Amino acid sequence: MYRILHDHGEVKERRVQRTHRKHAIPRLVARAPNQVWSWDITLLRGHQPREFFYLYVILDLFSRYVVGWMVAPCESDDLAEHFIAQTCERQGVVRSQLTLHADRGSVMRSQLVSELLTKLGVEQSHSRPRVSNDNPMSESQFKTLKYDGRFPGRFETLEAAREYCQGWFPWYNQEHHHINLALFTPNQVHFGHVEAVAAVRQSALNAAYQAHPERFVKGPPQARRPPAEVWINRPAEPTPAVTTAESELADAR
Repeated sequence: MYRILHDHGEVKERRVQRTHRKHAIPRLVARAPNQVWSWDITLLRGHQPREFFYLYVILDLFSRYVVGWMVAPCESDDLAEHFIAQTCERQGVVRSQLTLHADRGSVMRSQLVSELLTKLGVEQSHSRPRVSNDNPMSESQFKTLKYDGRFPGRFETLEAAREYCQGWFPWYNQEHHHINLALFTPNQVHFGHVEAVAAVRQSALNAAYQAHPERFVKGPPQARRPPAEVWINRPAEPTPAVTTAESELADAR
């Protein structure tokens, strides 16, 4: 029986099986502040078991500057909508200027947030399902927060969590020398102070070279600058065009 069924193409899986829809890889590039933002929500432990506070953070991809943060007692579409709208207004975002990237949490994909971004002219981007490294900047910033030696681990109250963040985020923006920004602070990169700071660094390097040139085996040192572009999932390189002569030569070989 099975031989006959096989000959007629009738031996196959009869159950309806679920297939996962393919999601495009998010490829985002920022070459200046306020072109691409990344946002996410993380949990802050409360004093009681299973008590959490919710920290909302929006991070500028190019400068790593925290453009907005909020500690709330819950995850809420309404709170997220208000938070994003306030941050865009404070940063002077205009239509078609910004892309806002996030993971696929329920708040991030809510209708209220989508309608707000459409109204503001902000392009919406999401990570792929079950891909942990499509939103790396926000995850890295949360690690910097929670691995800081001053981080208490647990907060007695919501007000205590807010008070801690009110001191920590100004430190992160204005005093934290970011290793991926050539040890510039997010504030210096976001507000265009890179060249002024680099000139001071270059003067110090020149003085050190003149005093002890033997220590610099590669020649006069140059002050490093932050990268000219920052990306999530490097954009694919365009395929180079092949000329007719090159094509004929390849065929001949």
